Amino acid sequence: MTGGKDMIDVTRMNDTVFTINAELIEMIEETPDTVITLTTGKKFIVKESRQTIKNRVKSYKSDIFGGKFASEA
Repeated sequence: MTGGKDMIDVTRMNDTVFTINAELIEMIEETPDTVITLTTGKKFIVKESRQTIKNRVKSYKSDIFGGKFASEA
């Protein structure tokens, strides 16, 4: 699931898997394609649903904060 310390894996529409920094995600939209917008303004269209990405970020946060984040989310 994770590609590095602050990273989560996602899939482009052409099935290419890449890794983004979960800390830089500003917004996730479904339009109906899922669009991830980073704080840098860069946007990515991915195959995963908004909920799947939210779950991956929660899992990443839970790993970092020892489960505290997941219980408060």
